[in-house]
Amino acid sequence: MPNEVQNPAAGDVEFVQFWNDVLVPKFIGFKHILVDGLTHHSEAIFPNLNVNEGDKVLDVGCGFGDTAMKLAESVGPSGEVLAVDCCDAFMDFGRKEVESKGLDNLSFANGDVMVMPFEPDYDFVFSRFGTMFFSNPVAAMRNMRKAMKPGAAMTHIVWRRPEDNPWLSMAKEIVLRHLPAPGDGARSCGPGPFSMANEEMVGGMMKSAGYEDIKFERVDAPVLVGRTVQDAIDFQLAIGPAGEVFREAGREAEQKRPQIEAALGEAIEKQKQDAEGIIMDSSSWVISARNPS
Repeated sequence: MPNEVQNPAAGDVEFVQFWNDVLVPKFIGFKHILVDGLTHHSEAIFPNLNVNEGDKVLDVGCGFGDTAMKLAESVGPSGEVLAVDCCDAFMDFGRKEVESKGLDNLSFANGDVMVMPFEPDYDFVFSRFGTMFFSNPVAAMRNMRKAMKPGAAMTHIVWRRPEDNPWLSMAKEIVLRHLPAPGDGARSCGPGPFSMANEEMVGGMMKSAGYEDIKFERVDAPVLVGRTVQDAIDFQLAIGPAGEVFREAGREAEQKRPQIEAALGEAIEKQKQDAEGIIMDSSSWVISARNPS
């Protein structure tokens, strides 16, 4: 099975272009946090995923491909995994690792899941921290459902409320003491990491998209935010809510960088540390559902 799938129907909407132009280099620079730091959320749910040997699986918003590789190992040589992301540069890392591991049952496709022409071939659909950034979540999740066989299962993981995720919200609160909030014209990566925190709202979206048997499970887990205090500061000012505030403030942000870094450093130094680095609390929803039979 080839490890590349072309998707001529991919739609490069503005936020997809923003990901590729602005965010991808930042995410690659902090791959050690974004992959290693989120493993606790994957480990908490992977043993219970409704995935069997021989299944055909779709991984939406696969990023660097680490979850797709876990899924490929779960379905075995007789199964198949298609990993989809709108940022090809992320998947280059996955392609190299897949080749080194000899995983012949995993393919990658660059595209916008909202418009990709899926056939109802998949036994299971998965997404870890990807659906939160859909510009039109109902349309995108409806198209994901089109990829599912009748009765097939899906699971997606999203962040809960900002107050349940100090690893992201704390830094934004500190940066906003020094800089103005982004204006209405700010360039965006999509709705943002907390767009699916509301259980009732997301349940309604999924019902509108045609899913049934929708269930929410809360997972609280520590996340790595940096190997060192400076690494954690750099991460917060590059990515996420604090990074957006800092980026949009432009020259003013750079002028105030010393005070902002000092304030962030003071707060980060108070966080837990282990052999990996700086650890903070986080909380996610594991949302499961089915395609009607």
